[in-house]
Amino acid sequence: MTRQPPEARDDEASPDGTSRDEASLEPVELIRRSGTVLRIGRLALSAGTGSYRVKSHMWRAGRALGLDRVAAHVTLTEITATSYRGPIFRTELTEVRSIGIDADRLSELERFSSALPAVADLGTVDAELDRIARKPPLYGALLNATWAGVACSAFAFLNNGGAVECGAVLVAAALGQGVRRAMLHRGINQFGVTMLAAAVASIAYLVVVLALSDLAGVTGNHEAGYVSAVLFLVPGFALVTGALDLARLDFSAGVARLTYALMILASAALAVWGVSALAGLAPDPVPPPGLSEPVLVALRTLASFLGVLGFALMFNSPWSMALGAAAIGTVANVGRLLLVDGGVVPQAAAAAAALLVGLLAATLAPALRVPRITVSVPAVVIMVPGVTAYRAVYEFNTGATTQALAYAVEAGLVIVALAIGLAVARMLTDRRWTFEQ
Repeated sequence: MTRQPPEARDDEASPDGTSRDEASLEPVELIRRSGTVLRIGRLALSAGTGSYRVKSHMWRAGRALGLDRVAAHVTLTEITATSYRGPIFRTELTEVRSIGIDADRLSELERFSSALPAVADLGTVDAELDRIARKPPLYGALLNATWAGVACSAFAFLNNGGAVECGAVLVAAALGQGVRRAMLHRGINQFGVTMLAAAVASIAYLVVVLALSDLAGVTGNHEAGYVSAVLFLVPGFALVTGALDLARLDFSAGVARLTYALMILASAALAVWGVSALAGLAPDPVPPPGLSEPVLVALRTLASFLGVLGFALMFNSPWSMALGAAAIGTVANVGRLLLVDGGVVPQAAAAAAALLVGLLAATLAPALRVPRITVSVPAVVIMVPGVTAYRAVYEFNTGATTQALAYAVEAGLVIVALAIGLAVARMLTDRRWTFEQ
């Protein structure tokens, strides 16, 4: 959409009979530059970042390309952007139907937009965006599934599972993530894929446990790892970025992201509940293992490190980024568990841990030259109470409304506390979050 100055006269014709200012209504350079600005925003949105970071990339690119101003409205799947140059403007809309996480792409875009000069060549910018868009995933399907299995297996131990549960979860989560990735790459509906992947992981877990019981004579109650097998489906990025969008008063993006996250959680929980109902399982809380305090802390430290590392690699993070997130997440999560064991309410412990994650990420992310979100989100995903959320859905389906509400409130408070901790850390370390601009 373009507009000519009010003083321009449409009746002033050129020798060929056309309006003298007709060509200025759609200036080619503005079209090209606004298209490039919209493209960098679309790449960032498709990689899973929040609306604040999408707008930041677009603003930096617009400034480097000579635009006076770029105004953007960003939701979960759409960007409406208006580029201004002098007395004219152009408004464009783009839609992203594939919602996923690509931490490597986010890192590439952050480095590129931060390094843009005051005046950039349009062809050079387009060429770099072409390179970023064409860059393949760092890990193939098999490795991606393995990272999901490792992360969920660590989750199983943190949820009081034993060696049998952790081994079964490793296999089951890897199979579920493999199915999920293959179907998403074929463009199948995300909620249907989520339900199928959850069902595959749940059934695989039960099959592996039964096989171990028959072949190796393993006995006992192995329900502790059942829910952990599907925790790779927890939309941690959407939950955290949605809450951070709300903290910046970006309600259209924040509400959309949280709604999407809740729908993904509900889809996975309903599938897991269906399988558990057929198998006669109940997600009752499991007592902690009978280990001495030093051994328990050491194993929790190892599990926290592997859990965050697995999630970060599943999000297509480079190894340096994943190791940084794992180091931060380990310190914060072990501290959170110690606080809970000491009698601190879970939401207060979660807020303190997320605050620590945010402060550590503010120091580490610039050193690694990566977006802060790619380090902080994997570090807090392992704290998201996926098991508690599933128990809420299970109890709702069994008619135990009071217990279901208790679980739902507990899970909701912890998620809100995680977002508050990250937001406060951001306000303490970033003036653009502290002051409204």
